[in-house]
Amino acid sequence: QAHVAEFGGGEVQVGGSLTLSCVTTEIILKTYPVGWYRQAPGEQRTLIARISPGGGPDYEDFARGRFTIFRDRDKRTVYLRMDSVRAEDTAVYYCNTNPPLPSIWGQGTQVTVSS
Repeated sequence: QAHVAEFGGGEVQVGGSLTLSCVTTEIILKTYPVGWYRQAPGEQRTLIARISPGGGPDYEDFARGRFTIFRDRDKRTVYLRMDSVRAEDTAVYYCNTNPPLPSIWGQGTQVTVSS
């Protein structure tokens, strides 16, 4: 019933931009904040930003100013726009509720920043 599907990852040059998409359900969007997370190789998964059921965004410090979280309610999609990307942004990107529901974690989408 509850699910997410991430897509939009790929390779991007340092300094470039990329927008990721998370397709979820109306129940999730109206009930929980939805967050974008990432996990770099050898690192723990960490929250990037989240959007509340009312549409208000919150950002972790490292993401503020470069990343933008927004949603399209009709498409049941939460987006993460990444601007001025850096090599350290290379990671697998996931979406989930915040706090996350363990059963919702999927495969994520890989973002690779190249020079």
